[in-house]
Amino acid sequence: MKGGLVVDGWYVDDRCSNCDAARQFAPDLIGEVDGRSQVLRPPRDEEETGRLHAAAFACPTRSIRPPAGQQDSRLDPFPMVLDEGLLICGHNSRHTAGANSYLLVRPSGTVMMIDTPRWNRELAERYAATGPVTHVLLTHRDHAAHGRRYADHFGARLWIHEGDLDAAPDADHVIRGLEPVKISEGVTAHPLPGHTQGSVLYLADDRYCFSGDSFYWSRATRDLEVAESVTWYSIQELAASLTRTAGRLRFEWVLPGHGDRHRLTADEMSRRLTALAQRTRLLRPRPVDFTAVRW
Repeated sequence: MKGGLVVDGWYVDDRCSNCDAARQFAPDLIGEVDGRSQVLRPPRDEEETGRLHAAAFACPTRSIRPPAGQQDSRLDPFPMVLDEGLLICGHNSRHTAGANSYLLVRPSGTVMMIDTPRWNRELAERYAATGPVTHVLLTHRDHAAHGRRYADHFGARLWIHEGDLDAAPDADHVIRGLEPVKISEGVTAHPLPGHTQGSVLYLADDRYCFSGDSFYWSRATRDLEVAESVTWYSIQELAASLTRTAGRLRFEWVLPGHGDRHRLTADEMSRRLTALAQRTRLLRPRPVDFTAVRW
């Protein structure tokens, strides 16, 4: 299980699934080498050491190993603040392919969870300390694994699109069709079939775009990208969805399930999303290949 190069006591063990979650928190300290994560250099200061610990607590396979061998729960930074009223949950789950999940705090003080971290009662209590969680919003079937447990624990309402309903057949609210649906004041669901038949993105306050696996920010290309090599339903449908939706969306933050998150001006994001829709229309179906994603 050891695996990987040991750098100042830090290493990545051989359970790594190359999901990219850890690299998002410490991209200059952990890189992709031969199809898996590897610690590149030792941390220089306390801030960099903190980022390595964040990477370790986010990793769904617990593959990022500190010098002590085991993580110290006192160093767990999650949920971690990304912006005012926006937190990332960490503790990504193997049952959601290592996807990111988020907490959105509303002006009323209530909270929405977008997709889910791994299930753990202690973690659920920590997330609930942010405020009363009233909605659990699933972007698509791949991220549905813990939705019901979190919703029941919080006394929250679980949402999913009808196209992926078999992944959460006991959802409390089912989004239907292709038109936007209001979740609450300032928050709308935009159906975006393509990655899966029932993929949805959630838009909040013309500021935050929780894009699921429909598109993401790529550190490799420094642009918005679609994961064309892991499009399960239809790349042509995804192109049509982006074309239909791009003009409706205004946001500054892209917050995906997989791939990096990023912030730009709303005008710049709009320009890049329109360009992404145009590029996606040129793509054709291809076999699923997890190794071809440009993180």
